[in-house]
Amino acid sequence: MELALALLLLSTFLMIAGAVNSADPESVYKQRRLDMVEEQIALRDVSMPEVLRAMRTVPRHKFVPDYLADIAYTDAPVPIGMGQTISQPYMVALMTELLSPEKGQRVLEIGTGSGYQAAVLAEIGCEVYTIEILEPLSLFARSVINGLGYSNVHFKTGDGYIGWEEYAPYDAIIVTAAPPEIPEPLKKQLREGGKMVIPVEDDGQELLLLTKKKDGFDEERTVPVRFVPMTGEAERHRK
Repeated sequence: MELALALLLLSTFLMIAGAVNSADPESVYKQRRLDMVEEQIALRDVSMPEVLRAMRTVPRHKFVPDYLADIAYTDAPVPIGMGQTISQPYMVALMTELLSPEKGQRVLEIGTGSGYQAAVLAEIGCEVYTIEILEPLSLFARSVINGLGYSNVHFKTGDGYIGWEEYAPYDAIIVTAAPPEIPEPLKKQLREGGKMVIPVEDDGQELLLLTKKKDGFDEERTVPVRFVPMTGEAERHRK
């Protein structure tokens, strides 16, 4: 009797294990994505419906190296190679919400990385212009984003400090690497009434929200952050 019970329990265990192992990986990742939004983002101070919807939709695990896909939805940055990281999910959501993006708006992103932030903005419906100084990362991001079917993201390999004047002015600018100061070219390329979110080195890093006015900028300091330093032209402006 005990042997029969043991065999029954073993059979049940193997059936459950088999079901788990045969589960559709994309379904598993989708559930992790939903959990990420509920546990890491919605419970904090991000509430804009379109931002939450985009975070639930964009497959974050596609934007990290394959061997790190299982930790893509954790509450932390993830390395993407070349000394760069994909930002913590909460930080992506917070920076996006600070911009208050709307469908059809033209957004300049400085620091494409693996393309996750650009994809979130594209999912909201923005026309995204994204610059990355490291060509291998830009090519990787282009491959992933195009593979997901987003046609509203435009890529450039170059120095983000000087922006992308060809398509200015922008309704919003988001910067995902920290310069020592707010780059003047980016200020000029933002339209009046537009917003810029940028981490700036100032005795540690702070995330700034700038709103362009007719006679200057309104500046709001939001949260302390830690982003990789901006390279290229930005390095000439460091003390």
